Amino acid sequence: MDEQFKLFPAAASSAVTSSSVSTRPHLDEFFAKVDPVRNRLIFAIDATASRQPTWDRAAKLTAQMFDAAAAIGGLDIQLVLFRGAAECVASRWLSDARSLTAIMSGVMCRSGETQIGKILIHARKENERKRVAALVLISDACEELPTILYTEARRLGDVPVLLFQEGNDERVGEIYAEIAGVTGGAVAKFDLGAAGRLEDLLKAVAAFAAGGVKALAAQNSEAATLLLTQLKKRDSPCRSSAQTTGCANAAARRC
Repeated sequence: MDEQFKLFPAAASSAVTSSSVSTRPHLDEFFAKVDPVRNRLIFAIDATASRQPTWDRAAKLTAQMFDAAAAIGGLDIQLVLFRGAAECVASRWLSDARSLTAIMSGVMCRSGETQIGKILIHARKENERKRVAALVLISDACEELPTILYTEARRLGDVPVLLFQEGNDERVGEIYAEIAGVTGGAVAKFDLGAAGRLEDLLKAVAAFAAGGVKALAAQNSEAATLLLTQLKKRDSPCRSSAQTTGCANAAARRC
């Protein structure tokens, strides 16, 4: 395990209860200006051997995610990766590009199967501790039982999953689209021949995570439009039906 990658335990709960803390509106407004709440994004990457070339590229693009988010209000990012036989680890929450790129540049990809299920479970637990604005997954495969992944996706609640697929494997694309549909997220494809597309997608994600749909719409890029079209379905009756039945693709066709 890389030295900087360790699963951090949840922070101990404070002994101060909400009933003992003042909730005066003017104080809340003051503290929001002094120390504004920063949204949180989980950035999960497949670090198995087939992804080494794209990993190097993604490491160079993460700084631009922070830059895009900073212009809107800032963003805290947690990097999660899986690789090898059963290694799935998370960094601490990071608030600057330098720390994130330093960690990524020190990671070497290793042969192994996907562990998307673990990523979904981790995201749910983090969201239960403190709200997570979105989960991003970059991968090129899925070697897990899809029905188990759909079950875990439905348990995420209000966390949209945005899946970026490297390559054009149709089966993988269908699984990713289902997870995106169940969570009210989005899915997109890219390849090494179009590295600029991944760059635009990551900038769009940063905007969405930091400022929501309104900030995403202001990006005015092809990638932003692609994600926006899918994310606008989050509040539709079809999505609610999909979460209940697990038939996100069928529900999407009915919209």
